[in-house]
Order: sequence, then C-alpha cells, then structure tokens
Amino acid sequence: MNKIAVDIGGALFGDWHFLRSIAGVGRLVSILLNNAIVLAGTIFLVLILLAGFNMITAAGDTQKFQRAQQIITTALIGFIIILAAFMVIRIFELIFGLTLLGN
Repeated sequence: MNKIAVDIGGALFGDWHFLRSIAGVGRLVSILLNNAIVLAGTIFLVLILLAGFNMITAAGDTQKFQRAQQIITTALIGFIIILAAFMVIRIFELIFGLTLLGN
C-alpha cells in the first residue's frame, strides 16, 4: 500500500524508449505533424486505388460509378487542404525565421 501509482514505462519499453530522446512537447508535435503529411499521402493513394477499382467494377452501374467519383473528389480536396496547410506553415517559417515543424 506504499505505492499508489506504478511506473509501467520501464516494464513496457525497457530502460530506453523513443519518448525519452525527444527534447520537449514542441519537438513531439513537430514529429507528429511531419508524419501526418506522409499518412495523408498514404490515405490519399489508398482512396484513389479503391475508387479506381470501384470504377472498373461498376459494370454499367451509374450509382456505383458516381460514388467512386465522389471518393476521388473528396480524397483530392482533403489532400489539397492538408498540403496547403503544410505549405502555409512552411511559408511562415521562411518569412519569420521560425522553426515550427523542425527539419
């Protein structure tokens, strides 16, 4: 009954894990945002492939074909928004000499 909380980090990750090597919360956010661009690109690619497969297998079904077109349109708009947000942050970094997302 002496301990109310237990440090499970050492039990799960051992003496070293990647969170100990990160300098601060800002650096963690930078890593997550840089990887979000990669994740968004991967999701975009998967959606395009899925929509293309649905277009090929529509076999004259206009409703299925239109749904595939909607998937492509939505995926493209989403990717453009994420890419534009990333580029705006990079432009702010250049203009103001800040390091928001790291290298």
